[in-house]
Amino acid sequence: MTQRNDPQSWYVYILQCSDRSLYTGIAKDLEKRVAQHNSGTAAKYTRGRTPVELVFAEGVRCHGDALRREYQIKRMSLAQKRKIIEGSAFGNERCRSDNKPAVSQI
Repeated sequence: MTQRNDPQSWYVYILQCSDRSLYTGIAKDLEKRVAQHNSGTAAKYTRGRTPVELVFAEGVRCHGDALRREYQIKRMSLAQKRKIIEGSAFGNERCRSDNKPAVSQI
């Protein structure tokens, strides 16, 4: 499972912050968005919790699908979020051999 090169694809992602809390968001470019979180120029929530680590990502077809999936994940309990993280490619291998994040596709 690899990141799609389709410029129209969106991703729902979960970050683990330095305080072990989780942050869920959406992006078109995962690498750029994670870099923004780590530089303090993304979400206010992650600014004081750097560095962050990408622990889950899921590709979706459109912005609306990304927003709906983000909402589903945000409503999950911490245990449910940890379960989907463990069940993803990230739970078994954090990065591929080329250091690009593995992404689940739906």
